[in-house]
Amino acid sequence: MDVIELLRPKDGKKLEVDLGEGYEVYAVKDWYNPLIKRRELDVIILHVGKPTPSRMKLRYAFSKALGVDIKRLYIRKVLSEYGVGRTKAEIHVYDTPERALQFEPKYIIERNKLPEEEEEE
Repeated sequence: MDVIELLRPKDGKKLEVDLGEGYEVYAVKDWYNPLIKRRELDVIILHVGKPTPSRMKLRYAFSKALGVDIKRLYIRKVLSEYGVGRTKAEIHVYDTPERALQFEPKYIIERNKLPEEEEEE
């Protein structure tokens, strides 16, 4: 049994997210919150021998994989486990970009700023 087998979540569903070679993504929790009108995902990213993917790389990859506009998707948390090669991430996908701006805290919006938005300031 190799290291990747040991790190895979037992109850996770594998997602086809292109983060490059050596990365695997598993959805541990995936549900729609009808009150806030957003999809909430808790994912585990396996990356043994690879660096932790950046928040921006995750945002681009998940928006492409889920087929949504990047302005509707926010990476809330990225928590790496020290020395293991496994990262937990929390992702919110809103129905509209306006809805996201209503509910996401300012610091999360600031962390998820796109390079084009930073150049405008």
